[in-house]
Amino acid sequence: MENRVENNEKKCDRDFSGNLPVDEMVGRASRVIAPLWPLRTFVAVHPWAGLEHLTFEEVAERFRDSRGLDLFPPMAMFHEALRKGELSPRKLEERFGKWLNEEAHSIPRKEAERLCCGLLWHENVPREVMNSLEMKRLAVRMKHAKTLPDRLPVRCVRTKSAILEAQGEPRFARALDRHMIKWCKLFLDEGQAAWGMPFRESGFYCAWRKLACHDPSLSRAERGRIKQTPANAEDALKQALFNLNVPRPDMERYLEEHLIALPGWAGMLLWRSQKSGQEYRLLTEYLAIRLSTEWALVAPRLPLQETGDADHDAELLPWIGAWLHWGGWTCEQWFGMSPEERFIRLDFARRFAWMVRPRLWLEAWEDTQEEKLRETISATQTNGHARRAAAQLLFCIDVRSEPFRRHLEREGPFETFGCAGFFGLPIRTRLPDGHVHAACPAIVEPRHEVREQLPSAGSQTYLWAESAKLSVARVFKKMKQGLVTSLLLPEMSGPWLGLYMLARNAAPERVIGSIHRWRKRSAGKMKTHLTLDLESTCGDSGLPTGFSLEEKVNYVGSLLRSIGLTSAFSPLVVVCGHKSETANNPYASALDCGACGGAAGGLNARVFAELCNREEVRRALAGQGIVIPEETVFIAAEHSTTVHELRWLHVPELSPAARDAFALLQDRLRAVTRKVNLEQLAKLPGAGAAGRDPVAEAHRRAADWSEVRPEWGLAGNYAFVIGRRHLTESCNLEGRVFLHSYDWREDPDGTLLMNIAAGPVTVAQWINLQYYASTVAPHIYGSGNKATQTVTAGIGVMQGNGSDLLAGLPWQSVMASDREWFHSPLRLLVVIEAPRPYMVKLLEGNPEFRRKVSNGWLRLVSVDPVSGIWERWTPRSLGPALTLDDEAAGCAGCACD
Repeated sequence: MENRVENNEKKCDRDFSGNLPVDEMVGRASRVIAPLWPLRTFVAVHPWAGLEHLTFEEVAERFRDSRGLDLFPPMAMFHEALRKGELSPRKLEERFGKWLNEEAHSIPRKEAERLCCGLLWHENVPREVMNSLEMKRLAVRMKHAKTLPDRLPVRCVRTKSAILEAQGEPRFARALDRHMIKWCKLFLDEGQAAWGMPFRESGFYCAWRKLACHDPSLSRAERGRIKQTPANAEDALKQALFNLNVPRPDMERYLEEHLIALPGWAGMLLWRSQKSGQEYRLLTEYLAIRLSTEWALVAPRLPLQETGDADHDAELLPWIGAWLHWGGWTCEQWFGMSPEERFIRLDFARRFAWMVRPRLWLEAWEDTQEEKLRETISATQTNGHARRAAAQLLFCIDVRSEPFRRHLEREGPFETFGCAGFFGLPIRTRLPDGHVHAACPAIVEPRHEVREQLPSAGSQTYLWAESAKLSVARVFKKMKQGLVTSLLLPEMSGPWLGLYMLARNAAPERVIGSIHRWRKRSAGKMKTHLTLDLESTCGDSGLPTGFSLEEKVNYVGSLLRSIGLTSAFSPLVVVCGHKSETANNPYASALDCGACGGAAGGLNARVFAELCNREEVRRALAGQGIVIPEETVFIAAEHSTTVHELRWLHVPELSPAARDAFALLQDRLRAVTRKVNLEQLAKLPGAGAAGRDPVAEAHRRAADWSEVRPEWGLAGNYAFVIGRRHLTESCNLEGRVFLHSYDWREDPDGTLLMNIAAGPVTVAQWINLQYYASTVAPHIYGSGNKATQTVTAGIGVMQGNGSDLLAGLPWQSVMASDREWFHSPLRLLVVIEAPRPYMVKLLEGNPEFRRKVSNGWLRLVSVDPVSGIWERWTPRSLGPALTLDDEAAGCAGCACD
């Protein structure tokens, strides 16, 4: 065996002289994973963003063949949607009929229809058929009469450790993952570990190479092989590829398979690498370590031969059974066909069941929901506001704003608008304590820094108090990690912390109520001012501090035009950011504003409100046709999506009319808060008990450290409506729809619509597909049970102490119980109120958005502002002339293809 390893190494040394474009290969391979942000700034990520050049079905087939991963919802979920009335059987039959008529089939139409009619409605062949005497005889006959074309070959690249696992030796793959998790935790740690990783400053690969050769969990021979690795990560990756005998055409796919094996840790390294401006450097080092470790582990077993599945007959039998049961064939007729004909029919049945059937069910589900949305909007559409609103409020497009906006408008003369929650401000904020974060979407680079500064009087006392709180927390953590202090700390703090824990668990409502009242009393924060004027000096990141006058006018004017608020201003305009409130929740930032980089949106709201109140900004806007009356005052507030309250952040001196509007708004908000909480709590398991005060219950859930569902977040989202408010004003959209205000009349060249499609729609699509992935493939793209999560390295969560870094949402964020789904995994439906020429220009001018539509990553519908006709833009309709398909063109006001 040792001679075989030596011969393999000599062969690889000869091949190693070849020049491989490592950086290009790693860059292309990285498309199968998505960057993963750390917990403190958790951002919803579209898991397959790098694969949008492929269709959704192609990506699903690729993952199914290579990883056995199903990206479509399971049949049980489809049937549950059918039972609840969320999926219309009529829509499913329409989709099935259309597929039969339009697709070119490899077998006669009648045969295909007979088989597929049975497979469409039944996930498996009936058990009595599979256990019948005829099927048993067929299985025996197959063993004695097997022919090569009967097989269903699927060519996919598999790693050496995965091949060994398929051959009954999983220890290599498990050991490889265990080693990579260990080294990633050490390298990526952000201060959680008491001892940092030695040599980390020299880079991931160099530090690993110096330490791994002393790793006692490796054998002497394995450590010896690691010592042979080159000092450079690129050379090490090349050598490992050749040592593992990976053919050159398969190298990129081989790297992809290793990245998909631990997509969370790989995604975190990709984010770190991109953030530091190194593109794929850390991924290259990660792959060099992983492949070098794989070679060190499996070298004695090389070269490997991939063998077919031992239970191949069992794989074929269900498809043959389907043909016999639904296709009307007998065993004699089946074996009377040529092997090639049998293969064609087996492959047809497998592909229909694995790819076509779930696609048809998903599209029928989406069609049903689209039709219901169209009917809801058409039945309740109004002609706009007949009277001037006392106050206008700008909310984030977040689906949780929809019920608040709906109830607020019903309570009084109020008008609401929806826009991206960062209010079009690409800023990075610096707080008085020095904390810095990007307050804009992940797809937007900050261009300005805004500092929140304390007044000179009393600032030192305030900062000292805040520093003292942090110091106590740090000292407590150090004592827990110290060798001697960790023994003393339980004796010193145990009785007090034990009493606190006992009280909080035995009488949670009373204790949480006391904490809530104490926080309200002690929440007094010193008044601060923002650096909005451009300063000559730049921050440590090179970003200018503040804005020039031209930039102020541009940001304010662009947002007001994009939402159609350019005239008829109310005396009071409230700019509302939003935040969530949870306790003991590692995913707290996932419930905050995604448009603000996973942070609360209050500071962005305050910046925008203050810019709108500047006299010089108003004068410049008036020159552009946006005249803001002198009596109009902009104020900033923050919407708590957990308890549904508005909290005032910045209220300058108000005009008499604005003061009256403010008093009216405050008076009506109490009823709004109560009604919204009552509506939202009814959706939470165990929270809608009769007789309980909804506001108190919402506060209890927000502060309860044992509460796994303080709120549903954005679960249930499925649509994004872009248009004037009168389109949806009277609709109960159940908190499932993103709402972005837009008036095409204020957008003569279509630029504003393009910006909305490129920014807010993309962010919403990321959110939508993260919820989708966490629901249909929770073991890969979710994060498991909240109760068993472990925060690791200060950056993410694992299940236990040795899993992948979990990138998606917890089980409780998408499930109502262990057996009941809450989130409906549907691809985002984008509804745009705009004339048809605007839609054509959008799709022609934004290739990325067009690709999302044509490849099935989102669905697109337009509503004609004059006639109200709905038109669906399908992949077939996005031809060179951008015309609708014939059926849709002849179906005025209908939502069918």
